[in-house]
Amino acid sequence: MNQLGNKIKEVRKKKGLSQEELAESAKVNLRTIQRIENNENEPRGKTLHLICEVLDLNTEDVLDYGMHTDKNYLIFFQLSVLTGVFMPLGNIIIPFILWSTKKDKVIGLNKMGINLLNFQITWTFFTFFSIIFGVFMKIIHFEIGPFTGNMTMILPLIFFYPLNIILPIIFALKVRNERMKRFYPNIIKLIK
Repeated sequence: MNQLGNKIKEVRKKKGLSQEELAESAKVNLRTIQRIENNENEPRGKTLHLICEVLDLNTEDVLDYGMHTDKNYLIFFQLSVLTGVFMPLGNIIIPFILWSTKKDKVIGLNKMGINLLNFQITWTFFTFFSIIFGVFMKIIHFEIGPFTGNMTMILPLIFFYPLNIILPIIFALKVRNERMKRFYPNIIKLIK
């Protein structure tokens, strides 16, 4: 966040305002503006809101200053779920590592990561318990119509695994085409 002062200074100069004019318009002490622009202090709450109002800035845009867009990283992040095909829990561990290391550096990654991780955790638990249920049905020799013990055990492998291969590819294509509005459904929000 040490670049926050640089962003405020840059926008103030583009608007043709002096530090004194900004301080007066924002009803903030001149020394406060000087400290912010010299990166000695970070404006918080009301002070940041008042400064942004005078400079016609969105507060979120100022706070994201220093972050960058990296579409390739976001695509790679979406496809990292596919490691779960080769490595147990890879669909959670690898995306979590990628998310936690760059969530404050890549624009859009934090929200996307929370969405993806919540879905993957839910998907993993649901798939695991479906397989366990199928094994239990096989042990007790459950048979009603087409649902035999074998069928209930294989059903998650036939439906759930392909779903978790197809969805990351679809969402990676959405990121590539810059349609990053909606991704996985979040049934249970474990990570906020």
